[in-house]
This record gives sequence, C-alpha cells and structure tokens, in this order.
Amino acid sequence: MIFYMSVCSNLLLWKAPLTTRRAWRSWKLLRSSVVGTSFGPGSLDRSEEMSTVSAEKPLHTPVMLKEVLHFLDIQPGQVVLDMTFGGGGHTKAILNMVPEVTILALDRDPTAISLAQQLAKEHPGRVKPLLGRFSELEVLLSNTNIKPGSIDAVLLDAGCSSMQMDQAERGFSLSKDGPLDMRMDGERYPDMPCAADVVNTLDQQALASILTAYGEERHARKIASAIVEARRVNPITRTQQLASVVAGSFPAAVVYARKDRLHRPAHVATKTFQSLRIFVNDELNELHAGLLAAREVLRPGGRLCVITFHSLEDRLVKRFLRGDDLSNLDQSHFSSRKEGTGKKKINVDNISWLPLKRKVIIPEKDDVQENPRGRSAKLRAVVKS
Repeated sequence: MIFYMSVCSNLLLWKAPLTTRRAWRSWKLLRSSVVGTSFGPGSLDRSEEMSTVSAEKPLHTPVMLKEVLHFLDIQPGQVVLDMTFGGGGHTKAILNMVPEVTILALDRDPTAISLAQQLAKEHPGRVKPLLGRFSELEVLLSNTNIKPGSIDAVLLDAGCSSMQMDQAERGFSLSKDGPLDMRMDGERYPDMPCAADVVNTLDQQALASILTAYGEERHARKIASAIVEARRVNPITRTQQLASVVAGSFPAAVVYARKDRLHRPAHVATKTFQSLRIFVNDELNELHAGLLAAREVLRPGGRLCVITFHSLEDRLVKRFLRGDDLSNLDQSHFSSRKEGTGKKKINVDNISWLPLKRKVIIPEKDDVQENPRGRSAKLRAVVKS
C-alpha cells in the first residue's frame, strides 16, 4: 500500500524514481518477512538461469568510435573519464591511439568493472576502474585523489551496453529468454526491485504510467491491462513470457508491424522493455547526475561527448547543454510536445558549453549496417568554457 501510494502520486515527477525505490526497499523487506515470496531472479532455479548464458563472449562494437575520438581530441599524457566503460571498446581504442593517457573507467555493472580490471593489468598505471553510478562519481573520484576541474576529456555513453543485452540471464533482451531482471547494478543492491517485481506488483494504472512516461508507448493502457490479466494466472518472471503477454494484447498481424531505423520489423514489446529498464535503473536521474558530474570534473577547455539512444535521453542532454534549469522539472517536460516550451534558459554557476558541432551527430550508414544496435545513437560534443 505504501509503495502503491508513492508510485501513483510521484511517478510522473522527474525525481520520483529515487523516492519510489526507497519505498520499494521498505516494502520488499516487509513483504519478504511476512510472505516469503519474491518474483525476482533470486527465486528462480539457478541452473535454469545459467543455461541461458552464451558459452562465447559477445563481440563489443563501440558506437561512433571515430567521431568520439575526433571530437574528444585526446592528447598524450591527458586524463580521460570514460563514464560508461561497458565492454571497453572506446577505452581500448584510446589506449591504443594515444600514448601515456590515463583513463578512469567508471561503470555501475560489476561485470564491466571486472573487464576494466583485466584491462588495467594489461596497461599498468593507465586504467583506473571505478565501480559505481554517475551519482556516486564525486565520492569515487575523491577517494582516488582526483580533484574537480582536473580532467581533460569525458565520454558518457548512456543506455544499455551490448554486453548486458547479449547475456540472457541479465533480462534486458526480449529476444533471449532469461529471468526478468534488468538491473544494471547486478547484485550490488539485493533489495533493489527488478523488472519482475514491477510487472507483478504495480496496479494497472501505475504500469500504464511507466510505459507512457519512459517508453512513450501509445498503447500503454492496453499493454498494462494484458500484464495484469496474465499475472493473475501465473507470475511473469521471464523475458519472453513478458514479450508474449505484450504481443498477445495485439492482433497477430501487428506484432512486428513497427519498424526500426533500418526499416526492419520491431517487436511491439520493445518500448515496454525500454520503459521498465529506465524505471528500474532510474536512468534519467542518473543521466542528469552524470552530466552534473562531468561539468564539475572537466577543466576549462575540456571536452565532453555524450551518446544517447532514445529521445528522452537526448532531450535531457540537449536542454542541459544549452543551460536550461533542470532542477524541478517533471518527466513531461522531456516530451517532444514540450520541446520548445521549457523554462527560460539560464547559465548554471556561470558555466557554459560551446558546441563542437552545431547539430546532433548520428551514425553514418556504413556504421549502422556494421553495428545495427547503434542505429538510434545520437552524439553531442561540447567544450567547457
């Protein structure tokens, strides 16, 4: 009941996910002590979960690599912050191209940090892994004696990494069956709700609000209704189970009627998965925290490249870089209908950004063909003045 009231009253507030997760933690502890039941990955058979893991490590193709290297313009001996290490594609390219560079490799995913630690052994003294979220960066840098205003270049590659998508047991991909998890932090916060907790516990109105706010899903009510009906029969604990439930709420002819940027059929559950992932991981608030952190750590003249993968992220980044006040905005301000109606632009703390290219940068056609997952990427490159 506490969680329900929190979601209904605060879901559409931009700052709400932090509040709702705190309510989730209290609610889950109380619930587990009384009922002893969980819909999360911990309740699943581990042998079944591990059977979905690919025996081969997936290849990682960094998005818009040549554009990132061009606009960051990293020089020998500089200090670079890779705020989303992921599979390490961008970091490896920088290490190979620029001598004596030092890279701070941040990621909230313990799996990614283990790769960063391995890379640090291959390049002694040049890679410093940092496990944590964007919102934890200030403390992490302080612990490594990195002072504000001392970093030369920052790369922020938002969204879900290919490594996470390719691991079925992480629950991000609707095309690979696995537990409905979606937590980027893995098991770092055991009391943090996973996607299965969300779809099995929230009421229809709250689910529809999440799909509308974070997936811009036009059929949110229909999908939310289908989820509520399906979970009355059996809890929804698997990714393809959820995908089937969403698909079942549409006529068979339109399940793949949507098209992606390559004009390929896109499953009708794609936006549902996106919205749940954003909600579970508090991605918009974390992105804003990451932008604020980048502003603090960069030296004057330092460069920032931000890669986003959907419209909500890009609108937030665009407004931040042009100096809009984002301190008290609700999520609806990032709607495309609101794009030109935000608050008056201000120059926060007398710090401004100079664009390296006036228009947003998108992948070239050849790059999209080679790496289809990067087809929706948008890059904004600026200099701190």
